[in-house]
Amino acid sequence: MNKPRVDAAVYAARRARLLRAMGEGIAVVPTSPERIRNRDSHYPYRHDSYFYYLTGFTEPESALVLVAGAASRAILFCRERNPEREIWDGVRHGPERAREQFGFDEAHPIDKLDEQLAALLENQPALFAPLGQDPDWDARAMRWLNAVRAKSRAGIEAPERIHDVRTLLDEMRLVKDAHELDCMRRAAVISADAHRRAMQATRPGRFEYEIEAELLYAFRRQGAQFPAYWPIVAGGKSACTLHYVSNDARLEKGMLLLIDAGCELDGYAADITRTFPIGGRFSRAQRDVYEIVLAAQRAAIERVAPGNGWNDPHDAAVRVLAQGMIDLKLLAGSLDEVLEKETYKRFYMHRTGHWLGLDVHDAGEYKRSGLWRSLQPGMTLTVEPGLYIRAADDVPAPLHDIGVRIEDDVVVAAQGCEVLTAQAPKAVDEIEALMRDAREAG
Repeated sequence: MNKPRVDAAVYAARRARLLRAMGEGIAVVPTSPERIRNRDSHYPYRHDSYFYYLTGFTEPESALVLVAGAASRAILFCRERNPEREIWDGVRHGPERAREQFGFDEAHPIDKLDEQLAALLENQPALFAPLGQDPDWDARAMRWLNAVRAKSRAGIEAPERIHDVRTLLDEMRLVKDAHELDCMRRAAVISADAHRRAMQATRPGRFEYEIEAELLYAFRRQGAQFPAYWPIVAGGKSACTLHYVSNDARLEKGMLLLIDAGCELDGYAADITRTFPIGGRFSRAQRDVYEIVLAAQRAAIERVAPGNGWNDPHDAAVRVLAQGMIDLKLLAGSLDEVLEKETYKRFYMHRTGHWLGLDVHDAGEYKRSGLWRSLQPGMTLTVEPGLYIRAADDVPAPLHDIGVRIEDDVVVAAQGCEVLTAQAPKAVDEIEALMRDAREAG
């Protein structure tokens, strides 16, 4: 796979911020282990997001150690060079080259980690680690602490406090810096282009997996290392299954196709959903539902601005969707009644967005002290309202099995917001024109 671009100063600045937030103590942030898929075949390797955020280093069997205090240090532990293994698996950096290229104060072989941690933790007030993330690492941390405690008769003290380092890192990751936003803008452009390609390739009689292949091709062709998650390519009633990933049904004229797909570029995710007619033109009922969802998304995006609460976009979308459900005869009663009783959840059962970044559902709390947190510049989120109308006796027949979701990636700006994924068509006329032009051209 292509390796992410490295700007050592960016990661060094993040480490410095974390060291300041720690004050004193030792932080240990390991990367993800390699995982066996079956027999001797591995899943494609993907680094841990917290580790990568602080290092830019993508090799497995690695860990970052930070020593906070008057003489702060950043220490990488990684695999040594191994000519025999490199013939099979590719070149490794090795500690010395990794130290130079990635800007660490020190670098050591990974098999020295346990020995050195037991020494580094002596007389330190606190250990910061990703508690509960991996039982093996939790057990290792306990062994380090016990090794220090065993020296108490010699007057050596073990850390009294253990903190989850992710609490500090989540706050840091929540507001994206310029480097991150650059990555996310590029991921958004690649993903939007893939959605355009998928619309142009869609025809009645093709299979969902053929359109999935168009998405994956477009991602990789433009340099993305992975899909950020497995694409949802859901035709007809499958669009009413929120996490449908079978992607194996034949596409039929008269149905809608819902695609939820985004690439991962240099560690950062894009997340786009578009819904469009397989035959190239919306029916009247499909268009009515689609326009309600689009209006809900526009209302939500208008509420993405500094100082507004996290829940404001969701509330704005729900009001538009609920009124639309009443207008479509899906729900009875007044708008206030529908909102109060939450009867709209039958057809809209999820939230309107989530944080986005190194993870598709990115790090960061949504509430603080029981209150929805305020949006601030640099926060990046999705805005993704939808309507999922399963066939039922009390649902008007023209609306049966219509599933629509429209999702964009949005970053809070100094005033208002920037829609990163705006290049993916979503206006009805724009979608129909794109698909018509594709049919005429080929």
